[in-house]
Amino acid sequence: MEKILYLAHTEADGSLGKAALETLSAALELAGQLAGGEFAVGLIGADVQAAADRIAGCGAGAFLGVNGDEFSVSRYSTDAAAAAALVREAEATLVLAPATSRFARTLPGVSQRLGGRIDTQVTGLQAANGGPWVERWYYRQRMAATLTRSQRPWFLLIAAGTFAPWDGGAGSADVKAVEVEQPPTRTRVIGIEAASSDAQTIRPDADLLLVAGAGWTKKQPDGQSHLEEAEQSILGFIEATQSSLGSSKSLVDQAGEGQRVLPFMSHLHQVGQTGATPRHRKGLATCCHGEEPHVVGWRFIGERRAINLDAGCGWAQGKADVVYVADAFEVMERVNALLKQS
Repeated sequence: MEKILYLAHTEADGSLGKAALETLSAALELAGQLAGGEFAVGLIGADVQAAADRIAGCGAGAFLGVNGDEFSVSRYSTDAAAAAALVREAEATLVLAPATSRFARTLPGVSQRLGGRIDTQVTGLQAANGGPWVERWYYRQRMAATLTRSQRPWFLLIAAGTFAPWDGGAGSADVKAVEVEQPPTRTRVIGIEAASSDAQTIRPDADLLLVAGAGWTKKQPDGQSHLEEAEQSILGFIEATQSSLGSSKSLVDQAGEGQRVLPFMSHLHQVGQTGATPRHRKGLATCCHGEEPHVVGWRFIGERRAINLDAGCGWAQGKADVVYVADAFEVMERVNALLKQS
């Protein structure tokens, strides 16, 4: 009989993030398929009571918590100690946690401490032949594999955007405090400096992804390049719609080739075969060419549209749901004008 532990950390305000609620849906789905299994919740944070009350209606058999100011921030030593203590207390055989940066760097070490195994970026779960099976992608999202393991505890980091966030009833949860011997620490978090919302252009939770290709920097029909106009058009759209910005590899690579580039673009924006594979509800590709990079990078985009002057482009043919055969400068100028009016 499997013992499932849903493991999550609280956000700065004591709440559970979207990725954590998505993982809770995944954990409940798997628990429902594994008949007779036990299900517990383990939370880490400065004060986990509010987070536990938020998900009190999930049907967990037990709520476990590690509380304390030292557990409110991301730190490997304290996070690892807290997670290991919760897994031991729950006697968990399966541990499901969101694939946040905090857990992605901590839980591999915890699985090693406890003699278990870990699989990251899990995108699907199912019960078959009396045990759990998971789905994850390999080779830059070109191949999907379904696998299971006999080693326990088995840690599963659930990829964001693959399950609907849990939206059940709140209540009053009886949280059992788990004592953790605080390990010695050499770091002290004194604050967080984050970019302003206006400067932020990568928004994983946005509904829309705009991808810019190298065509924005090429010479236009008048024989000149218009980088300033391109910058205003792209950033104007991003700001007005609060969408996320992506880039083709050819565009971000231009900086290393000595060519004029869009200064707000970096390799962090890169989407595709050697970049990110985001999971936005909608996507719009502009001035992009090629085929394989976009197919790989846009695999999990719900509705895909493209603006391209070449109707026969490999990306446009059969890869986009809608193709606008038009000049991206003209289209985005018109779209931004309409956004200002709304």
